[in-house]
Amino acid sequence: MKLLPAHYMLDRAEEKGFLKPGGHIVETSSGTFALALAMLSTIRGYRLTIVSATSLMDNSFKHRLEQLGAEVRLVDDPSRTGNQDGRLAELHRVLAETPDAFWSKQYDNPDNPAAYSRLAEVIVDHLGQVDCLVGCVGSGGSLCGTTHYLRRIYPDMRAVAVDTNNSVLFGQEAGPRLLRGLGNSIVPKNLDHGLIDEVHWVGGLQAFAATRELYRTHAIFVGPSGGASVLVGNWHARNAPGKTVVAITADEGYRYQTTVFSDDWLNSQMGWPITTVPRPRKLSEIWSDGENAWTYMDWTRCQ
Repeated sequence: MKLLPAHYMLDRAEEKGFLKPGGHIVETSSGTFALALAMLSTIRGYRLTIVSATSLMDNSFKHRLEQLGAEVRLVDDPSRTGNQDGRLAELHRVLAETPDAFWSKQYDNPDNPAAYSRLAEVIVDHLGQVDCLVGCVGSGGSLCGTTHYLRRIYPDMRAVAVDTNNSVLFGQEAGPRLLRGLGNSIVPKNLDHGLIDEVHWVGGLQAFAATRELYRTHAIFVGPSGGASVLVGNWHARNAPGKTVVAITADEGYRYQTTVFSDDWLNSQMGWPITTVPRPRKLSEIWSDGENAWTYMDWTRCQ
């Protein structure tokens, strides 16, 4: 899915003269946005440097990016919090080395959420009325961008954000996170809290179980952030019969074949196997729970 914003952002950068033929792109990313940039860079003839952390990117994915011609720089992250400060420091070193490089800034670039006008169009064309949109939040682009455009047509549509524990996006303190593909250790400008009606924090183990169940029962092969999104979306659908609930899933499961889809790896995780919970526990105040938890809180949308 991240090909959508990456394509749009590079197109706008080319139009504005920020990115010239044979230019150099830099970004901090650990997942599908990095892959999208690598794919487009090799097709369009750009150099690409991706900055990430040792806790966020395994060797298999790193090699996949490198095979597309990307340079990958990993900063140490012994605390397993993402080391956002270290990543940004390394990114600025790259910019100092290559002053003409283009930093796509997925967290702050308004072209990221703007790209999702196309996804909103596809949803309306195929489903019509949308009553509830559920999506994971990392940069804020997909959920906030799609919500912004859908609300032009369906102003009463609910927007439900999916995060994980120890992510700062909705008020928790930064800490180690088992679940990847969502969450953050900074609050991006592209995350518009005023669009959100409800926030869910899904622990890694609950997301892993939901991801495997989705594949087993529906043959839908997504990563654990997608599993978390569908987990929350299914709960909303059960509680709102007759309503249309859309859950955004941003990545495929191939990257997780040796982790989430591996029995050996799962059995090595503390707390696994788990008892899945059928519903989230409502919080009256923001606080972090464990990897076996699923909690939520009403948020205040700006009307």
